[in-house]
Amino acid sequence: MIVVTGSTGRLGGRVARRLAAAGIPQRLLVRDPARAPLLDGATVTTAEYSDATACRNALTSGDTVLMVSAAEDADRLSQHRTFVDAAAEAGVGHLVYISFYGAGPASTFTLARDHWATEDHIKSTGLPHTFLRDNLYADFIPMMVGPDDVLRGPAGTGRASVVAQDDIADVATVVLRDPAPHTGLTHDLTGPAALTLTEMCQIITDVTGTPVRYHEETVTEAYESRSSHQAPSWLVDAWVSTYTAIAAGEMNGVGSAIPDITGHPATPLAEVIRRNRS
Repeated sequence: MIVVTGSTGRLGGRVARRLAAAGIPQRLLVRDPARAPLLDGATVTTAEYSDATACRNALTSGDTVLMVSAAEDADRLSQHRTFVDAAAEAGVGHLVYISFYGAGPASTFTLARDHWATEDHIKSTGLPHTFLRDNLYADFIPMMVGPDDVLRGPAGTGRASVVAQDDIADVATVVLRDPAPHTGLTHDLTGPAALTLTEMCQIITDVTGTPVRYHEETVTEAYESRSSHQAPSWLVDAWVSTYTAIAAGEMNGVGSAIPDITGHPATPLAEVIRRNRS
């Protein structure tokens, strides 16, 4: 039995649909069963990451589990630890965790530190595991452009190897179906090229026909321009540090995990944008 979390979202939903298309039974662990996708061979169970008892019950008899990170929250790391402990207590056979590229205790991108801490906790439980560290979602890059067709941030001339969610889902599906060869491994999931934000804007322009440009902010300007959202400070820190991590070179680098595992090349940003527009 494969247990899939996050099936109501973009990434987990992609994985769930791939497993269903392959005729593989799965259990969808969701917070709101009304939002669960209706898929052949899938059963639905309700649990929140913060509810240890519900998670333990939902994960019992789960051979392989896909753990998609919880929604961004100040308490997300605690939620992750509760879920991981429940997985260990339920005797899960293998945990596949969607982490982040370059995750480490001193990562510039603040949320990458939480991913590293989650990885560290998974290791401490002794659970057989695989970490899929994806770079920035290529699918989200156009959403970072403002209504004035300007992408703003303190990324300088740094590069990010943005990756398609479809490619991540393809890798996750392969690993879930046969986790043994990936036990204890960390796979860096990247696109086929590391791009500056100026280059990304040019690609968006070329594909959409709408002129889009990158404006380099200072860190101070970045905080000021995001202050109107009235978001909590930890979330604004995450937003801004996405760009400063690019500037620091922490999202640069192109890996071969996607072609190695799936047998197809990683999808270029231009193709991701075309697919999402169709």
